[in-house]
Amino acid sequence: MVSQFGSLGYTIMGKTADLRVVQKTIIDTLHKEGKPQTFIVKEAGCSQSAVSKHVNRKLSGRKKCGRKRCTTNRENHSLMRIVKKNRFKNLSELHKEWTEAGVKASRGTTHRHVKEFGYSCRIPLVKLLLNPRQRQRRLTWAKEKKNWSVAQWSKVLFSDESKFCISFGNQGPRVWRKGGEAHSPSCLKSSVKFPQSVMIWGAMSSAGCWSIVFFENQSHCTRLPRNFGALHVSFC
Repeated sequence: MVSQFGSLGYTIMGKTADLRVVQKTIIDTLHKEGKPQTFIVKEAGCSQSAVSKHVNRKLSGRKKCGRKRCTTNRENHSLMRIVKKNRFKNLSELHKEWTEAGVKASRGTTHRHVKEFGYSCRIPLVKLLLNPRQRQRRLTWAKEKKNWSVAQWSKVLFSDESKFCISFGNQGPRVWRKGGEAHSPSCLKSSVKFPQSVMIWGAMSSAGCWSIVFFENQSHCTRLPRNFGALHVSFC
């Protein structure tokens, strides 16, 4: 005999904790109709013990399988605090500090837990080191120019300098951060204005882009090109 439920094809007799959502729906529907358990077993395609436990609401699902975690939630929280305290520590330093606190875990476990927290090891963004006064001056400047017209902005020449590292390993340490934390202050790498490196200078305005100027040494970085004739608005 094939009924409307038997056509679903649930004929595998699995363990009592393997009931699917459709099987549970079939059991609940036929039980409300007053059908006997022998009939429900054939229609749902499961064991009678599974039907009985589900009807009596004693079926809680199969227990989690696999190896138990070697660390507790408290130990995991301590690792998260270590990462947040200093984002620029490498994996070996994080693992050493964590295990020195009494946690028994391998280096691979440390790395896996840090990844589970949502952190990834990335190259930090480099931002100019500014004190609170300089930040306030930049914010004030931006608010004053918020409603400028196109004609006003066309008289402004924006300039900037960039450094290029020619030696290997000047990249610095990597940082642990989550998605969307690239510009977080705790994930930024500070820089000074004129480090010992190769510098180039460039500018642009509504008229076009300025020719790139190379500086052979740092003492020339404070000098502007001779044909610098347009208005230059600086942040600081």
